[in-house]
Amino acid sequence: MTSAITPEVKALIEKSQIVSFASWCDLYSPELIERLQQANATRRYLSDEDLSILQQNGVALAHVTAARYLRDQASTLVDSARADVLAAFPDITAPGGRLFPEIRAEACWRDFWQFLRCVSYGVAAQRADYTDATGLQYMEQLYQALQVPLDAMVHGLHALQLASSERVGLDLAPYFGSLIGALSGFQPAPLDPKTDLETAP
Repeated sequence: MTSAITPEVKALIEKSQIVSFASWCDLYSPELIERLQQANATRRYLSDEDLSILQQNGVALAHVTAARYLRDQASTLVDSARADVLAAFPDITAPGGRLFPEIRAEACWRDFWQFLRCVSYGVAAQRADYTDATGLQYMEQLYQALQVPLDAMVHGLHALQLASSERVGLDLAPYFGSLIGALSGFQPAPLDPKTDLETAP
C-alpha cells in the first residue's frame, strides 16, 4: 500500500476529471455552460443563483430543491456514507488496513464529498450524462497508483445514493448510476510481485 505523492501521481491528479458538460450544449446556452464549468473548475457546489438560472431554463423545481439539499447537507450525507463504509469494512482504517494511515482515509472521505458535488450537477440540470470518459480513465490510473480500495468506494457511493434519495424524496439512481457504473468498471492495481503476501492488505 502506498500513499506517496510522486510526480506521476500529481500528473494523474491534474488529469483526473469526473465532469464534462460537452453533451449539454444541445439544451443550454454557452453562457450557462460556462457558468457550470466555472463551478466545476473551482470544485464548488452550485449557488442559489446558479440553481435559479437552471430553473429559468426549464429544470423542475423538485430537482433544483434536491440539488440545494445535497449542497447544504453534503457533510451530513458524507458522514453517513463514511459510517456505512466503516460498518461494512470494520478493519479498513486499522493498522494494516487499506485506508491506513489516517491520511488515506481522509482522502477517500474527501472523494465522497467531490462525488456528491458532481452528482449534484446532474441532479440540478436533470442530466445523467455528466461524466468525462477520458478524465475517468485517468482517475482509474490514479486509484491504481494509490491502491484505493475500489469495493469500499463503490459501497460508499451506493450509501450516498440511498441516503440522498431518501432525504430529498427523489429517485437519484440515474445520477449516481453514471458514477457508480464508472467506478465499478475500474480495474484494481496489479499485484506487485515484490509485495510480501503475508502482510499485503
